[in-house]
Amino acid sequence: MVFIVSSVVTRTVAGLTTILATVAIAYPFPSIAQLNQQQPAAPSLPSPARRSVQPALDYTLGGGDRIRLNVFEVPEYSGDYQIPPGGSLYLPLIGGITVLGLTQEQAAEAIAARYSRYLRRPLVTVSLVSPRPINVVVAGEVYRPGSYTVGLQGGAGDNPGVQYPTIVGALTLAEGVTLAADIRQVQLRRRQGLGPEVVTNLDLTQLIQSGIAPQDITLRDGDTIFVPVSSQVNLAEIRQFSTASFAGAINRPRTVTVVGEVNRPGSYTVIGGSTTGIATEQGGGGAGGGLPTVSRAIQLAGGINSLADVRGIQLRRPTKSGTEQTLNLNFWQLLTGDSYQDTIIQDGDTIVIPTVSEQNPAESTVLATANFSPATIQVSVIGEVKRGTGGTGGTTLQLPANTPLNQAILAAGGFNDSRARRTTVDLIRLNPNGSVTKRQVRVNLGQGISEEVNPILRNNDTIVINRSFLGRVGDTIGAVGNPIFSLFNFFRLFGN
Repeated sequence: MVFIVSSVVTRTVAGLTTILATVAIAYPFPSIAQLNQQQPAAPSLPSPARRSVQPALDYTLGGGDRIRLNVFEVPEYSGDYQIPPGGSLYLPLIGGITVLGLTQEQAAEAIAARYSRYLRRPLVTVSLVSPRPINVVVAGEVYRPGSYTVGLQGGAGDNPGVQYPTIVGALTLAEGVTLAADIRQVQLRRRQGLGPEVVTNLDLTQLIQSGIAPQDITLRDGDTIFVPVSSQVNLAEIRQFSTASFAGAINRPRTVTVVGEVNRPGSYTVIGGSTTGIATEQGGGGAGGGLPTVSRAIQLAGGINSLADVRGIQLRRPTKSGTEQTLNLNFWQLLTGDSYQDTIIQDGDTIVIPTVSEQNPAESTVLATANFSPATIQVSVIGEVKRGTGGTGGTTLQLPANTPLNQAILAAGGFNDSRARRTTVDLIRLNPNGSVTKRQVRVNLGQGISEEVNPILRNNDTIVINRSFLGRVGDTIGAVGNPIFSLFNFFRLFGN
């Protein structure tokens, strides 16, 4: 009887074993990576001594990462590893396996598949202990394009995270974007694992104008940031964006060239900063304090002269791509309240002040009071003026910019009544190219500004007021006491 029961039990157990084996074959147990995708894992606290950081979900492994590999119930195959530059790990029993470009879950599945040749249903987990520094390339319209290495920062507390660098931080490392940059079309180029490169356009104006960050400004290893040249120049945006955190430092020295109708054409260095900055001399001149604008560069060049066309000022700006960006400025609009016309300059700019085709006396008077005109000009009035002495006298005057010739004569005391020739004067001018010109100007003290009879003066002009005929006669007669010699000179004078 006992034998019969034992036989029945034995056959029953054998049958159950066969059924369970069939079920195990049809429905294999999932790996840890699969279980993590199906249901949340039970919460566990990392040990204080060796705490793993939790990276972003799309973080891919690469050379320099330090990972913790755990093969469930096989401690001799578990441990910490640092991924070499090539991305290949050498593990016990299975040898080399490449994890470059894989996420942690993908790496765990690949390792589990290799161990499955030797272990039955291996359960493998891969966690990140210490992420590698991030290497990014910043190119285009930034002051210092190139490759940069940025370290990641861990979080704090029981569930630390990873603080990734941002595009703004990378642009700051490259010393900021240039004034020729198009920050509406910044490109983030990223290779997703072993797949193709993905290009994302980011509009950084949103960050400045509304405080809304672009859809993805955190960086990953191998990212490339490209800042293109702006095809359409907006003067208002240049002034606004020049003070952003990712723009070039406002106190950066900027060497610019000023040519055309200014009193001292040449190369000048402008240093922005506080409004109490100290002027410095470098490369022809410099100034510190305030925003580094076009008007400040013109001031260093001695200000505009009377022939300047303030409506047609050009700013020529070289770009990193080797092309040139041209900005057209109208300083007459600046005088009516459009401050954006006085745009920010950057290193390498050339400012061109063209020649006006026709002078407007009313506008010349207004321009004389502008800050981009010289505060004063120096004019010499020599000869027969009341402030000088007869024959070789004269005076040097400091006059407002755009002072006409008639006003300079009156400022010198006017004509010497008994000796001056009132019909014409000589105007001697030192030109920017070093040449000297002399012209005779017909004088009419009642005439308004006119290039023919009452021209606007420039810095270092000289007005020569000659002797009248009677003045020359008197000087000749009184030159010597010999009556015969004086009579000879008198007839020679009349002969001339």
